[in-house]
Amino acid sequence: MAREQVTEILAEMVANVLSLSVAPGDSVAPGDTVVLLESMKMEIPVLVEIAGTVRAVKVAPGDVVQEGDILVELTPAT
Repeated sequence: MAREQVTEILAEMVANVLSLSVAPGDSVAPGDTVVLLESMKMEIPVLVEIAGTVRAVKVAPGDVVQEGDILVELTPAT
C-alpha cells in the first residue's frame, strides 16, 4: 500500500493568523494564498508553491504561530 505524500506549509516567522483562504478539500494552484498572517503591523500572505488539495488546516484566525509551525497540509496533485 502506497503511503500518501503530504506537503506541509510552514510559518516562516512568529505571527498572528488573520484569516484563512482555504478549507480541507479545496484545490490550490501555485501562487494561491492559503493563510494571511500579521506580524509587526504588516500583512503577510502565505502562498503555495505546488498544485494540490488541502488535506488539513492546522490553525485558526486569532492563533499565534511560531516559526516552523505547520499552517496547512497539502496532498500534491499527481
